[in-house]
Amino acid sequence: MSSDGSGRVLVAGIGNIFLGDDAFGVEVVRCLRDAVLPARVDVSDYGIRGMHLAYDLLDGRHDVLVMVDALPLDEPPGTLAVVQVDLDAPGWTLRPADALYAPAADGHGMDPESVLRLLRSLGGNVERILVVGCQPAVLDERMGLSAPVAGAVDEAVRTVVRIAQEEAARLDTLQEGCRRAAAEREVTADA
Repeated sequence: MSSDGSGRVLVAGIGNIFLGDDAFGVEVVRCLRDAVLPARVDVSDYGIRGMHLAYDLLDGRHDVLVMVDALPLDEPPGTLAVVQVDLDAPGWTLRPADALYAPAADGHGMDPESVLRLLRSLGGNVERILVVGCQPAVLDERMGLSAPVAGAVDEAVRTVVRIAQEEAARLDTLQEGCRRAAAEREVTADA
């Protein structure tokens, strides 16, 4: 399945609130509830429901996915990065021969890569995927973010808002171009 061109952006918070800094994505999405975002932007806390996210994306409603999660970046804790994912790159789908040896999807422990690999293997696609990630300091069983990761939340919120606004504007431009092209085809067909 592919996008139906409805031009929506999904911001998905990912993480486990019982594993310290793994809750980063969940906390950023919680802070976004007061943000002013374009009407075409949906924000959802998926927490540990990565499989749910993969299946939600199969409906093709969303052209852009912005995942927010703790990511190993090999940087100091609290470092933020925006990573663009290309699902057309080799490695995102399992060949039939590999499928038998791939680990089963864990519905409560899927990282962004696992979610996207499941989406792709189910035949789904998203036009554009960005991951806003933060280098964790603590992934032990505990509640609450470490000081460096908690200190990065406000900047991550600003980053996600900026990305969501830019992507919504880009989709507005694309849809306007499609409308103009359709109107020109009608005029040409009527002539």
